[in-house]
Amino acid sequence: QVQLVESGGELAQAGGSLRLSCAASGRAFSSYAIGWFRQAPGKEREFVAGISWSGGSTDYADFVKGRFTISRDNAKKMVHLLMHSLKPEDTAVYYCAADRIGWPIRQLGAEYDYWGQGTQVTVSS
Repeated sequence: QVQLVESGGELAQAGGSLRLSCAASGRAFSSYAIGWFRQAPGKEREFVAGISWSGGSTDYADFVKGRFTISRDNAKKMVHLLMHSLKPEDTAVYYCAADRIGWPIRQLGAEYDYWGQGTQVTVSS
């Protein structure tokens, strides 16, 4: 089993940067792929970025390519999402999730096994 706790969400200015963190517990963490998803009010949850179990593969939604970077440190059981050039439309609750299929990276949230509680990101214009 894997437990996930997100942090780092806050109010940011458009054009600014934030780093979200996902702290994990559980011995099997290093075998899981990790995905970041987000959900804005009135919208469906959507895939943002994912990283394979080893960190060797990453995947991004088109709307964040070139702006967001996902990374992981298996020794510290941490995954980070570095977000640059923030836009008001990035406002959402951001969730990290763990997929026991460590690779390939999947974009469908229903395929993920464990979820954190979410962290709010608000980008003002």
